[in-house]
Amino acid sequence: MADSVVLAYSGGLDTSVLVGWLMDEGYDVHCLYVDLGQPCEDIDAILKKALDIGAKSSIAVDVQEELCRDFAFPVLQWQAKYENIYLLGTSIARPLISKVALQRAREVGAVAYVHGATGKGNDQCRFQLAAEALDPKVKVVAPWRMNAFREQFPGRTEMLEYCEAKNIPVKATVSKPYSSDENCLHISYEAGDLEDPNVDGYPIIDFGMTVSAQDAPDQETEVRIGFESGVPVSVNGDKCSAYEVVKRLNELGGKNGVGRIDIVENRFVGMKSRGVYEAPGMTCLYAAHQALEQLTLDRDATHLRDRLSPEVAEMVYNGFWYCAKMDALMAFIKQLQEPVTGQVTIGLYKGNVRVIGRTSPNSLYDEAIASMEAADEADYNQNDAEGFLRILGVPLRVQGKVRPRPY
Repeated sequence: MADSVVLAYSGGLDTSVLVGWLMDEGYDVHCLYVDLGQPCEDIDAILKKALDIGAKSSIAVDVQEELCRDFAFPVLQWQAKYENIYLLGTSIARPLISKVALQRAREVGAVAYVHGATGKGNDQCRFQLAAEALDPKVKVVAPWRMNAFREQFPGRTEMLEYCEAKNIPVKATVSKPYSSDENCLHISYEAGDLEDPNVDGYPIIDFGMTVSAQDAPDQETEVRIGFESGVPVSVNGDKCSAYEVVKRLNELGGKNGVGRIDIVENRFVGMKSRGVYEAPGMTCLYAAHQALEQLTLDRDATHLRDRLSPEVAEMVYNGFWYCAKMDALMAFIKQLQEPVTGQVTIGLYKGNVRVIGRTSPNSLYDEAIASMEAADEADYNQNDAEGFLRILGVPLRVQGKVRPRPY
């Protein structure tokens, strides 16, 4: 009886080849399509293709709600952006894929978890680090890190020839100008013609979630988003599940050209890579969430979160989701977000998101104190600022005497 393996299967060229290659290696292959809300894929056709190739089983597991609720929204609460721009759409999904794959491996008695990530990218780190954290004894098979596999498939041409010989149907062509990865949070476009950072990526990409800013409507679209303790819960007054919030904002943001970025980023493995990403719904949520925090969080707590946010982004990007440090940080942000409840209205217009208004029952904004007009000075007496500044200035005056500065 052959050993079984679970393959994280997308139905694309690489994982279609892997089904056949693993069978050639003597394994029974159980294909697992993790349904992350990929907006441009026919799941039934993808599952059928795996069975046609010869997979022992081929199933899809829907984790769209879990992805948004338990992975994307906590990262949103951190306002985490990798290198100040990337909203981590691919990175967030990888530990969840590993979790579901290990659950499936347990069901079928698999001896290994197989993925199609290359040995040059970030995804191999995310898949493996998550898997080992959940099951320290797990065997991870990564064919792209094997000499024999790379010798058999040095490029796309050899993979396509293999598929033709095995009668494996694939849509890919040798001339495809880029590769893509998608889920309900975003779509990423990399490789091919995009590897030249001086090439304008937008005209060569067939974007799946957004129109161009130039083709977006000439009128602004207003959207009202409701939050409870930092969690998005409604759109335009309608209560929504986590996935429904993202789906509706993807549609509204996408129609207005919101959420495209072009970045040259530093990979965890050490090299730089260029990617073009689109994340319309999450871009809307980041802007609205930050606006509500401005009303409800105090300065010191917010600034502490902001200092830690790049650390969280880097951990998510590198694949350290299941670890003690992340557990502690997630406990911190859950407590911090308690007062972040209210409504934010944003305007979407030709790729831009602007805050129109925000309101919260927990607002710390006191117009009477903040106003420049004459007001009751019981809470803030401007005369007090004299002593405040004299005390703050003590070290500056001492230094100025000892080490005079030219001016």
